[in-house]
Amino acid sequence: MKISLFAHMERTDTSIPHAKLYDNFVELCQMADRSGFCAIWVGEHHGMDFTIAPNPFAQLSDLANKTENVRLGTATVVAPFWHPIKLAGEAAMVDIITSGRLEMCLSRGAYEFEYQRLSPGEDAWSAGAKLREMVPVLQKLWKGDYTHDGEYWQFPATTSIPKPLQSPYPGMWIAARDPDTHNFAITNGCNVQVTPLWQGDQEIVSLMEKFKGAVANNPDNPKPKIMVLRHLFVAKTEQEHLQAANQLSDWYNTFGAWFRNDRPVHNGNIDPVTEEEKAAIEMFSSSEMHKNHVIGTPEHAIERLKFYESLGYDEYALWLDNGMSHEKKKANLQLFIDEVLPEFERI
Repeated sequence: MKISLFAHMERTDTSIPHAKLYDNFVELCQMADRSGFCAIWVGEHHGMDFTIAPNPFAQLSDLANKTENVRLGTATVVAPFWHPIKLAGEAAMVDIITSGRLEMCLSRGAYEFEYQRLSPGEDAWSAGAKLREMVPVLQKLWKGDYTHDGEYWQFPATTSIPKPLQSPYPGMWIAARDPDTHNFAITNGCNVQVTPLWQGDQEIVSLMEKFKGAVANNPDNPKPKIMVLRHLFVAKTEQEHLQAANQLSDWYNTFGAWFRNDRPVHNGNIDPVTEEEKAAIEMFSSSEMHKNHVIGTPEHAIERLKFYESLGYDEYALWLDNGMSHEKKKANLQLFIDEVLPEFERI
């Protein structure tokens, strides 16, 4: 199993300038690049200090000149916010800039806050339908002239300019949860990215079962790769483990508040979730975070990741967003590099 890094700029302290957050982000990515991580994944989000990534292509283009070894991936491009001609051309240009290191993961998106602002009237169902229309269109645009007359987009004969450096196009991934999306990914020649979010290992097992079911349903299609994205924190002391669980509890309570989209937003931030509100959501409690996420000693992390490897996962993406300070993230990542990463495949 290979190891990759998934990270955004995230601003929990409004006194820290965005430019400083970006410098911190680059430093973490360079640590991963020097140490044998296989990829760096960057998401797409808009109008939120919680996850700052307005265009992953801009960050990946910069990282192309600041890293040497890692693949550089979008995790994810939110398909409903793009026109396929624009997305095909921008992705191809970034594939050239990165010397063929681009990986493309697409999703339907998650936050109603973003739907309301970038694609008014959109909901999860129609966003998923847009994703399913988008993927084969991209593949055809990258190959040559293509005319499209679909439900969401219509255009006369057009091709991607420029063309991707990779042939026939960059590796494609789909963020999947339900069985239909797993099947869609495989029938369209895409790899699969999954995340259990706050849930425990039973969800990781369930997601793998859905993937294996989709593989069995499509015996004539090549078996794709599958990546699991999950929070991880390693440290030497139990006190640090408990602090990490508390921090992740705060992070997921904030995530949940953004997801519900039921609070005022001021200058890219929501009002803090109160202690009373946190106490009412057991699934985001510190004890659930400690149990469900990979939090513990390096030996504990190795054991958990080896279990994921035994299930059949090809890649583990270390999700570094957690609301912690940059110094805490660096210490966590360095200990992982020193004592956990040697047990897994390096590039």
